[in-house]
Amino acid sequence: MYRKTVYLVGLSAMLMGTGCVSHYELASVKRTRILVDSRYDAAPDAAAAKFMEPYKHRVDSVMGPVVGEVDHEMTAHRPESDLSNLLADIMVWGAKDYHEKVDFGVYNMGGIRAALSKGKVTYGDVLDIAPFENKICFVTLTGAKVLELFSQMAHTGGEAVSHGVELVFTRDHKLKSARLNGKEIDPKASYRIATLDYLAQGNDKMEAFKSATKVVSPQESSNNTRFIIMNYFKEQAAQGKVVNAHKEGRIRVE
Repeated sequence: MYRKTVYLVGLSAMLMGTGCVSHYELASVKRTRILVDSRYDAAPDAAAAKFMEPYKHRVDSVMGPVVGEVDHEMTAHRPESDLSNLLADIMVWGAKDYHEKVDFGVYNMGGIRAALSKGKVTYGDVLDIAPFENKICFVTLTGAKVLELFSQMAHTGGEAVSHGVELVFTRDHKLKSARLNGKEIDPKASYRIATLDYLAQGNDKMEAFKSATKVVSPQESSNNTRFIIMNYFKEQAAQGKVVNAHKEGRIRVE
């Protein structure tokens, strides 16, 4: 018995000694995207489908409810797109529930993570578009800082801005002109903006927001942008309206 014990203890010590020493080194890191499409449905796994069935039912019950409808496919791209226009306009629309009167709205292109297909819009569709925990936020910038903000947008190639904003960028990513409701931006005036709390912190290269004053940033989950977007669709549906948004020259590149 004594010999066996010594042997096992010795073996354990050897394994521990070899297990603590690694000769592996990271040589490189690579990443790629895998397109998930109908090819993966060609030979479905019956056992896997059966296993997932109860979970699918629960997910569908949450993601499936219809909140509204759009009259055409909407996508987001720079410098301007129908979907980005819609989301910036929704930020302005949402201001009324916070007793805010804003001059314009800003939404970041990087935060728009999906498109909308023509027809019914579900909770899941909205969640795909706005999957982050960003919340609506209201800030004030001087006209000089607004021009700085628009210059930063020119550098990125364009962000979502609401109706009434007219920006012209040069092809080398400079701000050529900026107007709001047909008027030049007054550097000495103050402008109230509806945006996302993420952007109000100066993220996504919109650093002008760091100079914001009179910041109103409600943090309850009900203020998440996805709920603002869903509420907009629900109101339009209640009024019998199909949501429609188009490019209208808010941002031009010359």
